[in-house]
Amino acid sequence: MPLPPASGTGLYYAKAAKSIRLIRQGCTNRPFFHIAVTHRRRLNSQPVIEQLGSYDPVPNVYNEKLVALNLERIKYWLGKGAHVTNPVAEILGLAGFFPIHPRTYMTAWRNRRTESEKLAKETEASESST
Repeated sequence: MPLPPASGTGLYYAKAAKSIRLIRQGCTNRPFFHIAVTHRRRLNSQPVIEQLGSYDPVPNVYNEKLVALNLERIKYWLGKGAHVTNPVAEILGLAGFFPIHPRTYMTAWRNRRTESEKLAKETEASESST
């Protein structure tokens, strides 16, 4: 007897025809992403079904990465059974729509560790120069 989709068997994911993913736009060294609903096996030449938002990964003058999301349409497509890719899940987790993705915690942990190492080197250098 097959298990229901909520059991984590992967059958539901295999049957889901749509996915919410990042579509890369922009030019060389200046990426820009559209958050869109597409067919899972979409070719790059095929159009997307619907654009749900945008993501600019390059920090602006205020050191902010800009994101725009249409949460009502994201809810609609999730209700229709669309799969969400990991990068989009991270963005939605930071936006408070999903639980925070584990990769976000790991990135924050690595950033804190490198900052503390930089601070330790700076204090060590200042102490040795005095």
